[in-house]
Amino acid sequence: MARTITIDPITRLEGHGKVEIFLDDRGAVQDCFFQIPELRGFERFVVGRPIEELPRIVTRICGVCPASHHMASAKAVDGCFGNQVAPLAHKLRDMYYHAHYIHSHIAHFYALAAPDFVLGPDADPAVRNILGVVAKVGLEIGGKVIRARALAQEIQQILGGRFTHLVWCLPGGVSKGLTAGELEQIKPMVAELASFTTFSLQLFRDVVLGNPGYVDLILHGPYTLDVHNMGLVDADNAPNFYDGQVRVVDYEGREICRYEAKDYAQHVAEHVEPWTYLKFPYLKQRGWKGFKEGPDSSLYCATPLSRLNVADRMATPRAQEAFEEMYATLGGHPCKALLACHWARLVEMVQNAEMLERYCADPEITGTQYRVIPDRVTGEGVGIVEAMRGTLTHHYTCDANAICTSANLIVGTTNNNAPIQMVTKKVAQALIQPGKEPDNGILNMVEMAFRAFDPCYSCATHYLPGQMPLTVAIHKNGSLWRELRR
Repeated sequence: MARTITIDPITRLEGHGKVEIFLDDRGAVQDCFFQIPELRGFERFVVGRPIEELPRIVTRICGVCPASHHMASAKAVDGCFGNQVAPLAHKLRDMYYHAHYIHSHIAHFYALAAPDFVLGPDADPAVRNILGVVAKVGLEIGGKVIRARALAQEIQQILGGRFTHLVWCLPGGVSKGLTAGELEQIKPMVAELASFTTFSLQLFRDVVLGNPGYVDLILHGPYTLDVHNMGLVDADNAPNFYDGQVRVVDYEGREICRYEAKDYAQHVAEHVEPWTYLKFPYLKQRGWKGFKEGPDSSLYCATPLSRLNVADRMATPRAQEAFEEMYATLGGHPCKALLACHWARLVEMVQNAEMLERYCADPEITGTQYRVIPDRVTGEGVGIVEAMRGTLTHHYTCDANAICTSANLIVGTTNNNAPIQMVTKKVAQALIQPGKEPDNGILNMVEMAFRAFDPCYSCATHYLPGQMPLTVAIHKNGSLWRELRR
């Protein structure tokens, strides 16, 4: 008999979501929907605000990656004032952003992804969490993880005054610079973080690569898609998280397009479906072709693995060594194995730490010329950064008085919405077999499909339908008396 399996709530992600799996009469997966039932209205309620306020408003979209929104927003606001920005401000923003990357990647790898690999996909759900990981690897390693994340956050606080919900970036620069004394505080923290990134790679080798079953799951499991890749790169095609051009390559490594932030609307469009509040971006010049894989697909991923897939090299030497090791193990560049996103995060962390080391050695970093006061309003700006969860675009317009007239956001997880939908269905169809009741381990492996993307749904949900669904439960004398639904 046909029936439905619902995974609600799904776990170890930021935001809310559920998976609806529809079985046919034989018990095989007929269809699968990854649904997002929440809405964020930031694109609407920033309209009418002074444009310079937006970088400190949009950080409230998410407490996990507020700096990503702060930086993209600041760059868009800079554009509304003619892109008059102090060069030192770009360095300071980038320095902050590398520390932010490290703290976020630590959180995802150790707290959200590691339970599946350290404890196993079919471990008891009661222990398949960060506490279970600490119990397995030991308190010493757990302490290292907590300390490294705290150090990354402390660097952010020294640089920008806060590590969450920043108010640091201003039109033309930042509100405070870095003193020589503060730099001396940061230097030993950066050295410790550099050591921690090396430690994390070795832990991955020992725990994941040392288990043939895990390696087989990564390389030969159902967690693959033939869709394209997007990421920011510099002039040498190395990953650049704060600045650079957007590059899109197909799943075999051929470049499809490359564009500046201001031209994003020529290359990316968004499709909507009635069963989710999350849009589906696609390559505009190819048109919406549905949830299809293959060379003619208009869909792409924007993940840590995607960023390395679009890159020809890393920007720093130790990261380059890690990059080469990863792709040699995975069978070549680019790679379609989505679970390798977890490994790619560790490679990125190495570059983040090395870039922090470079800034610590930069004689200009403690300069005082960290802001230019803009002298004109040009009315439109686009800011793109590489958020930890994918390419993040903020596009604003304002009037002559610098009051916001429109805002459009394409968030990292939004880019990945179609691939997440597709691979979740693919994994469900591969693992749920007719005549066999799926256990918690199987359902967790379905969740592992979206968890590879480190999705952030608080950030991502921007589609505004005609009306919101509403349930009103009326209780009388401690019992449900009446329920009203729209």
